[in-house]
Amino acid sequence: MRLHLLALLARGPAHGYELKQDLEQLLGSAYPQPNVGQIYVTLGRLEKTGLIEGEAIEQSSRPNKKVYHLTEAGRDELRAWYEETADEPRVRDDFFMKLALAPQTGLADQVALINKQRRQYLNTMRQLSKLAAAEDRDNRVAHLLIEGAMLHLQADLDWLERCQEELEELE
Repeated sequence: MRLHLLALLARGPAHGYELKQDLEQLLGSAYPQPNVGQIYVTLGRLEKTGLIEGEAIEQSSRPNKKVYHLTEAGRDELRAWYEETADEPRVRDDFFMKLALAPQTGLADQVALINKQRRQYLNTMRQLSKLAAAEDRDNRVAHLLIEGAMLHLQADLDWLERCQEELEELE
């Protein structure tokens, strides 16, 4: 979340609740809604490390609020983040480890594991489809997020099919 907040602050100063609203508006309902408490804790840490600075703003009818802005060090951190590539493909997959170890333990059937995981992926795809239908059509970022998740799930379903085919050949 720290880099996400830095990215939002790159466009200009904001307080924590504004940042929460910006994330919700940008990413829509498919993305887990950020906890405002987590946002303020993260902002505090970013301030301690010198990546942002906060300024207390007095308000007459409300408690004071703290508005944060990006420092040059924060901007450098953000530039470095944009230069990084995403993680490599998943080779440390928890489900695959269950599948690989099941015959050795005798505690789970591999086909049953595959079927259970397939049901989970299909349920998640249905939930994402409902979110996509309910999402504001103008929010292209949210729709891209949902589409990406669904494409990953489809690839996972294809991979499960491949695993099951491989297991059937071994029998």
